[in-house]
Amino acid sequence: MIAPFAIARLPRIEFGAGRLSRLPAIAAGYGHRLLIVTGGRTLRTTQHWDRLLTGLRAANLEYETLSITGEPSPDEIDAVVQVESDRAFDLVVGIGGGSVLDAAKAIAGLLRPRNSVMDHLEGVGPERPYQGPTTPFIAVPTTAGTGSEATKNAVLTRQGPDGFKKSFRDDALVAEYAIIDPDLLATCPPALVAANGMDAFTQLLESYVSIRANPLTDALAWRGLEAVRDGLLPWYEGGEEATNGRTRMALAALLSGICLAQVGLGSVHGLAQPLGSFFPIPHGVVCGTLVSAATRVNLEALHAREPGHPALRKYAQVGRLLGGEQDADEFTAQEQLLRVLDDWTHRLDLPSLSDLGVVEQDFTRIVANARGSSMKTNPIALHDAEIERILRLRIGGS
Repeated sequence: MIAPFAIARLPRIEFGAGRLSRLPAIAAGYGHRLLIVTGGRTLRTTQHWDRLLTGLRAANLEYETLSITGEPSPDEIDAVVQVESDRAFDLVVGIGGGSVLDAAKAIAGLLRPRNSVMDHLEGVGPERPYQGPTTPFIAVPTTAGTGSEATKNAVLTRQGPDGFKKSFRDDALVAEYAIIDPDLLATCPPALVAANGMDAFTQLLESYVSIRANPLTDALAWRGLEAVRDGLLPWYEGGEEATNGRTRMALAALLSGICLAQVGLGSVHGLAQPLGSFFPIPHGVVCGTLVSAATRVNLEALHAREPGHPALRKYAQVGRLLGGEQDADEFTAQEQLLRVLDDWTHRLDLPSLSDLGVVEQDFTRIVANARGSSMKTNPIALHDAEIERILRLRIGGS
C-alpha cells in the first residue's frame, strides 16, 4: 500500500553543459534590472563570466553585482537589504556555491519587505510568518553539494560561543529557475569536490531513510546515489572520467536538494548545525567526516530497539548498490555500506573532528544543540549517548 504524500513547489530546471547561456533570455522575462550575487573571485576570472555579461548586455539588461564570501550571516543579509532595497531590482540571480545561493535567496526574499531576516529565522527570533512579496530568484550552482538551488531554505550562520546555523524558510523563496551547468564546476579543487560531494551523498542517504520518505523521493534519491557511486571518485581523482563524474555529481547535488526539501534529513545534519555554528568548519566537511560514523550508530540503534524498521532494509539496499555484492544478505550489505563509507572517508582525505579543532570537552554543548529539525526525520530517535558516540568515533579520525 502506498501512503499519501505531498510534493512541495520546485524550480523550473535547466540542466546540461552550456546551459548558462540560457540565463539572459530567461532573465529578460522578469524585467530589465538584475542583482547578481556571486562568491569571491573564481567565477569572475573565467570565460563563463565574460560570456554571461556579454549575453546580458546583448539582451539590454542592466545589472549590479555583489560578492558574498564565506557562510552568510543574518547581519550581512540585513546590511545588503538596507543598501540595495531602493534600487528596484526585478530579479536576483545567485551564481556560486551553497552559501552564495542561500544568501541570494534570503536577499531576494527581503528586498521588497525590507525587514530583518531575524524576524523569520527558525528557533532564534520571533519566527514571524513570511508575508513577502519576494523578488524572483534564479539559482545557478557552481559547486555540486548543497542542492540549495532546489530548496526553500536560506541557511544563515552566526559563529562563536553563542552561534547558530538556522534557516529562513518559505515556499516563496524557491527559485523560479535552477540552471545547472556542469561546466561551471570545472574549477572546483579536489578538497571542495570531496566535501561537497559527501554533502550531496549524505543528503541523498538521509532523505532515503527519512521517516518522511515517499516513493517519489526514494526514486530520486536512488538515482542520485547511483550518480555519486559513479561520479564522485572519478571527479575527485581526475583522469579520463573526470568530466563525466562532474556531470553526474551536478545531478546528484540537484536531486539531493529536491529530496531534502521534501522529506528532511537526519543525524549528520542535526550535528552539522552546532558544529558549523560553534566552529569555523565548512558544512560539507562536517557531513563528509560524520556520515560513516552516523550511519554506523543509526544501524546499531535500529538493530537494538527497532529491528523491524524499514530503514534497515534501505541501508542494505544502498550497501549493495555501493559495494557491488548484489546477493549479500541484509546484515552483510549493511556492513558493506559501512566499509565503503570508511573507505571514502580515507580516500577523500576527510579530516577528523580533532583536526577541525573539536575536543571531547565540547561534546556536551554540541549534543545539547543537535536536536533541530533534521534530527526529527532521522530514522530513529537517538539518545544523547548515541549522538555523542558519533562524535567520539570521529574525534581521532578512526
